[in-house]
Amino acid sequence: MASAEQTATAATAAPLHVLDRQAGLDRHAAEVAVADLLRALGRDPRSAHLGDTPRRVAAAFAELLTPHEFEFTTFPNDRSYDGVVLVTGIRFHSLCAHHLLPFEGVAHIGYLPGERLVGLSKLARVLEYFARDLQVQEQLTADVADWLDDRLAPRGVGVVLEARHLCMSLRGVRAGGARTVTTALLGELRDDRVARREFLDRVPTRGVGSGRVDGWEE
Repeated sequence: MASAEQTATAATAAPLHVLDRQAGLDRHAAEVAVADLLRALGRDPRSAHLGDTPRRVAAAFAELLTPHEFEFTTFPNDRSYDGVVLVTGIRFHSLCAHHLLPFEGVAHIGYLPGERLVGLSKLARVLEYFARDLQVQEQLTADVADWLDDRLAPRGVGVVLEARHLCMSLRGVRAGGARTVTTALLGELRDDRVARREFLDRVPTRGVGSGRVDGWEE
């Protein structure tokens, strides 16, 4: 639950400018590393189809690891709205920190407002900011929840992610179709049983709520 000090900070901190991460990327070094990897795998990076692969791979990773800039725009909760604000079915993708393979899925992000409300699209922007990194799903879920709790100072935050991981479906156990669900609940959405149940009942994710996400369920 947000303290009075946190609420005051959130009220004066918006909008928040999120900076581009691409400045820390060395594309030339990445291209050299990809060429070395191809050689280590017994492939010739000078062959017809692999000749431009190091550049393409470096550019792809640079794109996947660079979030878009945005402002975390909030506004006063003038009418003291105290119900759950929930955005469901936010599609996302990220890169597994353990295997550098993609995982993708849908997110459901909500909060119980305090003195500030946030533009709804910004919930998806925050998710994208943390997803465009080398991640594990558990950490990604916690990152989004903690960041919103810190910046927005709500009474509660709830984040649910459901994803498929290529590192599970293409290698190792090869569990095609397996889904991983992770949940982070903070404040009243964790501590208040009624609020927690209301939030989880509204989350349309198999295994968490009772609904479906169109285009995601098979």
